[in-house]
Amino acid sequence: MIKKKFKLEEVKKFLQKKGFTVLKKNNSKIFNKDIRSFYLTTLSSFGIILFFFLLPAIVDFQKNTLLSSKEIENKSKTNLERVLKGQPLNKNNNEVDEGLDLKNLFEDVFKFDELPTDTVRLNASTIEQLFKDTDYSLKKVRKTKIVKPITLSLLPEEMKMIESSTKKKNLFIKIILPLIIEENNRIKLDRRKLFSILNKNKNSKNEKKWLDQKFKQYGVLNKDLSTLKIRMDVIPVSLAIAQAAKETGWGTSRFALEGNALFGQWTWSGEGIKPAGADNDATHKVMKFKILKSSVRAYQRNLNTHSSYKEFRLARAELRDNKMKLDSLILSNYLDKYAETGKEYVKILKQIIKQNNLTELDDVKLLPSSKKLKSLI
Repeated sequence: MIKKKFKLEEVKKFLQKKGFTVLKKNNSKIFNKDIRSFYLTTLSSFGIILFFFLLPAIVDFQKNTLLSSKEIENKSKTNLERVLKGQPLNKNNNEVDEGLDLKNLFEDVFKFDELPTDTVRLNASTIEQLFKDTDYSLKKVRKTKIVKPITLSLLPEEMKMIESSTKKKNLFIKIILPLIIEENNRIKLDRRKLFSILNKNKNSKNEKKWLDQKFKQYGVLNKDLSTLKIRMDVIPVSLAIAQAAKETGWGTSRFALEGNALFGQWTWSGEGIKPAGADNDATHKVMKFKILKSSVRAYQRNLNTHSSYKEFRLARAELRDNKMKLDSLILSNYLDKYAETGKEYVKILKQIIKQNNLTELDDVKLLPSSKKLKSLI
């Protein structure tokens, strides 16, 4: 048999005669399909490589943000538990409440001494009659939670001659209670104004000037607002009364009667009273004041600024952050550096607070003498 070779054109014509349609193969479509497959493969590979390249950074971001927020929350809860137990606090931020500018710290305190006064020291019987005439009794105060703004500048000299301890304690508390609440009210108004300023996007010149003044009063360095918020706060009434009672023997000490010093604050410069039992080479004195009000303000400024009471302020801030009451029995745990006796001093403060039911006076309000003060009731 002889094999005959057919040309492509002849085969095409033969098929067309038989009714078949011959189409030409489109090589461009095959080429485009190959390009698309190559493009998708390359893109997918690049995506996978990029994902694994960025994976460590994603993990680090998660640790530093989402996980760290939980860690901060846990530390906050831990700090509150430590406060409630009176234990030392974890200082998460060592830069807050650090440093102290002493230059203007007590400027407003000693301005009282520059003011002319015609202060007269009333005797104990006259004061008692004044309280009786104005219907001022601790029993009524505990019941109504209101105290009248009766301000005395000096303690009566007869304090140490009052034999009844109950009578002596009641008289002492009634004298200093309005003074302590008045100073707390002043701080409350300042604190309210501070938060009002912080909530504004833009502050006026007067507001900025006021802030500068408060930075000086609280010895705040670098105009740090976080430090100012921690320092600008009240001292619980019961704690202040307990410390005044301890430091003055319920108003009978020489420092209280001669120098209106209710809290036994020391000074190494300026006027003061030298303790009788101090060594000859001792340079410290007990600060003296012209009126009792100065002593109360100096005491509050001391607790609110001195480095020895930083943990006290941090504990107070923890209670504030957790919307809890400023409990004097808790906060007193952080005043062991106030006296040389340390923990024994704290123990005595707690005994004074408990035995005299002083916490009942913590929520007492001062009968307002102005519309501004009325908002605090």
